[in-house]
Amino acid sequence: MRPMWTLLRTFSWQELRHHPWRSAAAVVAVMLGVALAFAVQLINSSALDEFAQAVRSVNGQPDLEVRAMQGALDEALYTPLATHPQVRQASPVLELTAMTRSASGGTATPLRVLGADALVLPGMAPALMPRPWDGSQRFALFEPATVFLNAAAFQALGLPTQAAQPAPTLVLQAGSQSHVVRVAGSVAAGGSALAVMDLGAAQDLFGRGGALSRIDLRLQPGTDRSAFAQALRSQPWWPAHAMAVQPGDVAERISLLSRAYRVNLTVLALVALFTGAFLVFSVLALSVAQRAPQFALLAVLGATPGQRLALVLLESGLLGLAGSVAGIALGTLLAQAALHLLGGDLGGGYFAGVQPALRWSTATALLYGSLGLVAALAGGWWPARNAQALPPAQTLKGLGQAASAPNRATAGLALLAAAALLALAPPIAGVPIAAYVSVGLLLVGGMALLPWAVALLLRLLHPLAASRALPLLALERARRMRGSAAIAIGGVVASLSLAVALTVMVASFRGSVMQWLDAVLPAPLYLRSSLQAAGGDAALLPATLAQDVARLSGVQRVEPLRASPVQLDPARPALTLLARPLGSDPAQRLPLVDAALPVPPGRMGIYISEAVVDLYGLQPGMDWPALSRSFRAPGQDGQAQDALFFIAGVWRDYARQSGAVALDLADYERLTGDARPSDLALWPQPGADSATLRQAIEALLPPGTADGAPRLELVSADAIRARSLRIFDRSFAVTYWLQAVAIGIGLFGVAASFGAQVLARRKEFGLLAHLGLTRRQILAVVAGEGAAWTGVGAAAGLLLGLAVSVVLVHVVNPQSFHWTMDMRVPLGRLLALCAAVVLAGTVTAWVAGRAAAGRDAVLAVKEDW
Repeated sequence: MRPMWTLLRTFSWQELRHHPWRSAAAVVAVMLGVALAFAVQLINSSALDEFAQAVRSVNGQPDLEVRAMQGALDEALYTPLATHPQVRQASPVLELTAMTRSASGGTATPLRVLGADALVLPGMAPALMPRPWDGSQRFALFEPATVFLNAAAFQALGLPTQAAQPAPTLVLQAGSQSHVVRVAGSVAAGGSALAVMDLGAAQDLFGRGGALSRIDLRLQPGTDRSAFAQALRSQPWWPAHAMAVQPGDVAERISLLSRAYRVNLTVLALVALFTGAFLVFSVLALSVAQRAPQFALLAVLGATPGQRLALVLLESGLLGLAGSVAGIALGTLLAQAALHLLGGDLGGGYFAGVQPALRWSTATALLYGSLGLVAALAGGWWPARNAQALPPAQTLKGLGQAASAPNRATAGLALLAAAALLALAPPIAGVPIAAYVSVGLLLVGGMALLPWAVALLLRLLHPLAASRALPLLALERARRMRGSAAIAIGGVVASLSLAVALTVMVASFRGSVMQWLDAVLPAPLYLRSSLQAAGGDAALLPATLAQDVARLSGVQRVEPLRASPVQLDPARPALTLLARPLGSDPAQRLPLVDAALPVPPGRMGIYISEAVVDLYGLQPGMDWPALSRSFRAPGQDGQAQDALFFIAGVWRDYARQSGAVALDLADYERLTGDARPSDLALWPQPGADSATLRQAIEALLPPGTADGAPRLELVSADAIRARSLRIFDRSFAVTYWLQAVAIGIGLFGVAASFGAQVLARRKEFGLLAHLGLTRRQILAVVAGEGAAWTGVGAAAGLLLGLAVSVVLVHVVNPQSFHWTMDMRVPLGRLLALCAAVVLAGTVTAWVAGRAAAGRDAVLAVKEDW
């Protein structure tokens, strides 16, 4: 037994030594697939871990957080919570956002401002405890207009981290008001730029007396958090718009929000690994076909069918192992470079501003290394089966069918039928797993039908080539060797079909976004605060600004718009409440999916985005009591305001994946009493100058800071469209790179397979030269074969890609991101892509033919004498 295994190992080593480029092609394919998938996973996990650490650092470790569904909490809620017998400690927090710059000037920076009670911080959130500088007043942490910064804020503002004389000052701008504060020390909390100050001082400074953002609770030992939160809702003093949430829900909501983007990126990265598995199949199938006489000789010498099977699987395993090890190393380098250059964002916008460090995971590395090994073994399974089933006697006599592939029409059709059924299945835990499997079955089924389709095509072409020698020669060889040709172009079909599908999906998405932007941006100009980066109340405009702007010369019409978050479910990201004038025909203001329903008397009509339909299980014609409760903050008379919302329609919204609700602005102002808009839509008079108009509007604001920085942004709808499309293209930049890698792997496989096949035909070319064919004619035959086969592969890849794109556009995208879009086929771009593939295949075959059709080809005929 040992001598036989020694012989088998020598046999495999000789194959790797004599065909290094062919083996290298498979190793590189597996390496790239593993590297991309592993890098995406490392980047995503590092960003999530960094974000979760920042949340824990700022929020501490309370047992529960009490928040309002929207707006602020009344400070009066603190007393019954703090004195509750099951509450050990309660910490009130006021959280605001502001834009800041040092008093000496510099770039404006978004700053998160936390007002907290320093007496309870050590036990609740020690990382937020102010640390006064040496020489500061003993009670500096309680002084008005005094803040303590974290390391990110010091770095962003370029301030010294040690005590300085005089103490550095900052200008905080929130809304139309500016405030000068003194820096008196630091805090240990990580994350983005942060300032901590005394709660009462923050309320006084920003005019938020009696308001809280949240109340953190530490419960008595043994208290069940879920039961306590449920009991709070039954207390008579509990506001209807308040909710008690677990502290980890914030990070979990971000993880849930970004999950679809992360999963799709990972799947796209695994596409390269799938293409690599098929390239391993192509390389080993060609290798087994060319070594059929040697396998037959090994069988005669005593190698069992099982040993021949194990030999080919061993070769594929070695290729997969080498590719996986190299892929883990390359993926680590790619992840490190991406985190350094791009942060953890990857274009999706979920972790903007987070600069995570690489968190390398041995378990993750082993997982993706195993995936590369499994992919290689899967690619080598059918070639190994062919080597196992090879008939020794017939093969030694030259009667074997080493190069042909069995007709798998039945299996291919069955796979396509299964793919169609899986495309109809619902998502699992919010992830379109069945749809991804459907895409995989479509690809495998389409490639399984490839030999059958090639045979059918050859039968149709035979009458056309019967009267011409060279085409007939190429056609007859293709007919007899259709299996090896189908194997060679399989990589093209796999990679091109995925590239076509992604191109159609991105084009459909981009076209739908452009159409949506036209619908939601009806005005020529839009006015907003320059503090949009800070968000929250800091970015709101004065309540009377819309009326004041409407009276200016050069303004024809003004519409105020308001966007505010509302948290209905602690397990889901916050919804966005959009209040805008809807008029009598909401279809003119919103891109409705279907016609709006009439609103019953005594109800308020609202219009939900497609994401709300999927996430909350709502449909037009239903009431939404949970949203009504979010508006039931106690009024001045102590009575709760009633809001009976009726869902009158569904609209498309590509800006908010977590869902949005649109309602009439008059209804929103009546329910909340808050008339401050987020944006103003402006229709200027013909010929009005935008810069002059912005200056006139700026003069309507209260006096600001002396640095002269503009407090308003006036942008055109065209500029907003251009910026939105840039964000869109940035979000899909990684997709384009993954698509290019998949195409590159496919073309690399075609070059390796065609090159090996052509170089193996030296005897055939020598015989043709002896029969009178010139070198030019031989090269024409070879190039024609390359063009024909890559043309067939391009056609098959195009058709299969269009089928896959239907699943991506109509199944994967709605199930992942909860919005629909219209399918658009960029025919010119797809044809150019197919033409590039055909050209690459033709050039590859011609170059390989030149090397094989030289003088050595004539001499190679003597090998049979």
